[in-house]
Amino acid sequence: MRPKHRICLWFDKEALEGANFYAETFPDSAVTGMHWAPSDYPSGREGDLLTVEFTVLGIPCLGLNGGPAFPHTEAFSFQIVTADQDETDRYWNAIVGSGGQESACGWCRDRWGISWQVTPRILIESLAAGGQTAKAAFGAMMTMGKIDIAGIEAALRQAQTS
Repeated sequence: MRPKHRICLWFDKEALEGANFYAETFPDSAVTGMHWAPSDYPSGREGDLLTVEFTVLGIPCLGLNGGPAFPHTEAFSFQIVTADQDETDRYWNAIVGSGGQESACGWCRDRWGISWQVTPRILIESLAAGGQTAKAAFGAMMTMGKIDIAGIEAALRQAQTS
């Protein structure tokens, strides 16, 4: 059964490649359907793969091979909450190591231009705590590309002794 609601991600021509990468990389992710164009359209021809149905981390998505008109920006991102440094490293390295780009504060971009926040749970919890805890975690995060949990923990310890 198709979900009632889903996110549509615009790709140039690589929706299936992106969906397959997400399905191989993240849990609770799969390619669930493919649909071909019934006629020519501005960026393709009849019979071209037009849409790909998939889930990413349990989130229903539709990949649209719409052409190069609308590139992705950081205004939209997936956030992956990680339990530990190994999980943080695994997702970060998969995204960046497959043609993606590093950014700041736990953000990176995959080779299709979609942004990802690879965020350890300790960072989320520290920011939610407010006060000096949030300030210490936020200050440490602002100096990082990929989040270093040991660095966050050191900043939290420092804040407790100040």
